[in-house]
Amino acid sequence: MKSFRYYEFVMVAFVTILVCSNLIGPAKIAQVDFPVFGVVAFGAGVLFFPISYVFGDVLTEVYGYARSRRVIWAGFAALAFASFMAWAVVALPPAPFWKNQAAYEVAFGQAWRIAAASMFAYFCGEFVNSFVLAKMKIATAGRWLWMRTIGSTIFGEGVDSLLFYPLAFYGTGIIPDDKLPLVMLTQFVTKVAVEILFTPLTYALVGWLKRAEGVDHYDRDTKFTPFTLKV
Repeated sequence: MKSFRYYEFVMVAFVTILVCSNLIGPAKIAQVDFPVFGVVAFGAGVLFFPISYVFGDVLTEVYGYARSRRVIWAGFAALAFASFMAWAVVALPPAPFWKNQAAYEVAFGQAWRIAAASMFAYFCGEFVNSFVLAKMKIATAGRWLWMRTIGSTIFGEGVDSLLFYPLAFYGTGIIPDDKLPLVMLTQFVTKVAVEILFTPLTYALVGWLKRAEGVDHYDRDTKFTPFTLKV
């Protein structure tokens, strides 16, 4: 098995961004007044997910689907552990002199339904993103990287948004059911727009890694099942 210089660093960056997106982002709803679109409210986690998809694209483009699959599983395990520990720490009885329990619950006390929906949507969305990019790379013979990264993100983020919001919020009253399609569309468009803006960075990172690692993987003989860690 070929040894790589930077594969582990890209893995760590991906997992770190993923965990941050679920621990830092969900607790805050931001609102920005855009010149053309007007006032838009969105979960702050939207800032993290497109960056994770950039790293997901880089992993598949440079190292191939099989190694990207290992990173997706590592991210899933890290996300599950972080969610469990957040629940455990919130559930610990606070000391009488510590007065920040309510704020701590707001920041880290995700409901089990939201946490489960987040992990399931992440799992499906990331594998769809990686699969589409790997197949498009073969179909385009390695040309038009921008088409592959944006195209795979459209499919991956589409699956993520379609799964997460109904599973997490439908029928809960947190987000009115009739507003869910608009929230899903806003999040999806925002994530894809950020991916497009990051295209020059993706090009630079992919080009540098391919030169540094001496590899440009094509998944012509890869088994695309997500349920294995084999390379």
